[in-house]
Amino acid sequence: MSLDTATIRRIASLARLTVTEDQLEPLAHELNSILGWIEQLNEVNVDGVEPLTGGAQMAMKMRDDVVTDGGYPEKILANAPDRAGQFFAVPKVVE
Repeated sequence: MSLDTATIRRIASLARLTVTEDQLEPLAHELNSILGWIEQLNEVNVDGVEPLTGGAQMAMKMRDDVVTDGGYPEKILANAPDRAGQFFAVPKVVE
């Protein structure tokens, strides 16, 4: 399938794109190249191939959704550059 400049103008109008006359020929070439690639893909034999919705078709492992506090606040607060009791201390940012 080959697109002419009139068809390119129509597509640009439908897409609400402003295409100048000097842009029509390069755009026609690019769109014709894309249509050529699609024609190549249509030649691929896909008999017996199941459609995929993603790269990996497997069930996700699930775990119980349990809210916990971690159980080790001292280990977590040991990473803090400064702390105030059981909290992270940060510099004041609002004057």
